[in-house]
Amino acid sequence: MNDKIVMPVWTFGLFIVMMNTTMFNVSIPSIIRDIGVSAALGSWIVSSYSIGYALSTVIYSRLSDVLPIRRLLLVGLMIMGLSSVFGIFATNFQALLIARIAQSAGAGVMPGLGLVLASRYIPYERRGRAISMISAGTAMAFGLGPIVGGMISEYIGWKWLFAVSCLVLALLPILVRLLPKEEPKPFRFDITGAFLTVIHAVTLLIAVTQRSAVWLTAGLLSIAAHIWHLKCTKESFINPELLAKPMYRKLLVVGFFLMVLNIGNLFLMPLALANLFGKSPLAIGFTIGPGAVLSAFLTFFIGRWIDQYGSVRFLILGHGILALVLIAFCADLGTSSTVILFGYLFFSPATSVTLASLNYETSRILPTKLIGSGMGLMQLIQFFGGSFSVAVCGILLEFQQKNSLVRAYENVYGALIAVCIFSLFMILWYMLSVRRSESSRGNITEKARAR
Repeated sequence: MNDKIVMPVWTFGLFIVMMNTTMFNVSIPSIIRDIGVSAALGSWIVSSYSIGYALSTVIYSRLSDVLPIRRLLLVGLMIMGLSSVFGIFATNFQALLIARIAQSAGAGVMPGLGLVLASRYIPYERRGRAISMISAGTAMAFGLGPIVGGMISEYIGWKWLFAVSCLVLALLPILVRLLPKEEPKPFRFDITGAFLTVIHAVTLLIAVTQRSAVWLTAGLLSIAAHIWHLKCTKESFINPELLAKPMYRKLLVVGFFLMVLNIGNLFLMPLALANLFGKSPLAIGFTIGPGAVLSAFLTFFIGRWIDQYGSVRFLILGHGILALVLIAFCADLGTSSTVILFGYLFFSPATSVTLASLNYETSRILPTKLIGSGMGLMQLIQFFGGSFSVAVCGILLEFQQKNSLVRAYENVYGALIAVCIFSLFMILWYMLSVRRSESSRGNITEKARAR
């Protein structure tokens, strides 16, 4: 596989897929007004896509262990492209919701399989560059999505947001031709396990957003049922071998907290810019955009640095930069909107390098047979961290109605600082585990030589 061609094309496709989320976020008010539904009902246009996107990501990643990536990509992009064409002509809420759910069912093929492709076919000495390119594409989509979505909605109408997603159909023949050929393996898909995974994600997210003990109980019961199911089935959707690896579990926790920081900040910045400084959606996009563009530019260097110096030290460096930016937001957020502009110039590249390092390190410690399921589960945990962060940040803001707006935002950023510090300690714990493991293997090798 010629990764110098495949990975840039794949990253562009991922950029379109990820931007499909953020474009619609800024267009929700226009959509609600045009189709005549409530804000609560209209929010499902975004929520349904996010949930479906996360779940399809882990499903495609799991299937990549036994089915050819080319076949999965063909199915996923065809579903997304055709549902996007359908969305252009949607005239009511039901049709629009169906289009978004169908989009999400296909969109998940890009993020998870991109990491699987890099982990499976690109050697370690170049893998950091490939994975950091994927992370930069995601960061660019988060930054430019609101700008593109705001401009399309304002000048030609929100329905044409679907036209952007149709571009994936143009990439399909290129990728199918360039991807390596693989042979399918015998496999029995664990429908029960996949269904229980869906139940976990939905019930726990609703429990947080609605602050419902009933939904929380349902989520915990589904987890208990899944644990029992794992013990009774041989080929499970969530591979129990993954969860038996202590170092992988630590990285899962780090992945969760990293997305809490990233999505939590992306949730708070537009609110602060609108409520504290009166910025329009388009102005908000132009404030956040430069950080995303810089992050994409630095990807050419970040990947090489990871390949040359290793991923763990960049995990630590990235956490340090994230912590400093969050401290600056907590201390000076109400001073000027330029604090957010310049803060995100550091925050976005730091997020990209940290996520790229995390995904590289995850691919490094996993055996080949667990790459697909391992990277897919990591993606699912990261998504859940982001969704959990949005819900909790919203709740924390709501609980501070007696405080000034500036104080409320600063307090939430204080909570994110605590999360960042906890994630950094988890990385240090992971480092100690790696060193102990390497020392233990070294001792065993010396004893074997002595014999």
